[in-house]
Amino acid sequence: MTERETKPTPALDDISKLIIEQLQEDGRRPYAAIGKAVGLSEAAVRQRVQKLSDAGIIQIVAVTDPLQIGLFRQAMLAINIDGPIRPVADALAEFDEITYVVQVAGRYDVLCEAVCSGDEALLDLVSNKVRTLPGVRGAEIMMYLELRKQTYRWGSAQ
Repeated sequence: MTERETKPTPALDDISKLIIEQLQEDGRRPYAAIGKAVGLSEAAVRQRVQKLSDAGIIQIVAVTDPLQIGLFRQAMLAINIDGPIRPVADALAEFDEITYVVQVAGRYDVLCEAVCSGDEALLDLVSNKVRTLPGVRGAEIMMYLELRKQTYRWGSAQ
């Protein structure tokens, strides 16, 4: 059983959704300002945010722009696997260059996102790490040309 399956999930009422929306707009927004927007005290907002965080519903993190920090090559890797998928997915998740790993149904078994300093680093990742993992049958590499949208604003309006 995973950590996500064992944590009790608090009820996500309308106020919690509004708090999440506030934090999605600005993760550094003061609790007092959030409280004013949602009709709660600063202490009540702090307590709700802590509960949401403890339950794994939200994370408050700094999201960087890879290009601004010297990571000029991003790519999606579509991987086919012979045998059990989970051990390969877990091994891929251990690579620092891999930022996202998901097991999928369809033409591929695993999709993952790689963020590297350049083409040489991506080539090294694919040739010397990904394709040498036991069970990897093949990998299709789709290099990003331009990022048009990236959002983290889901879940609060549903």
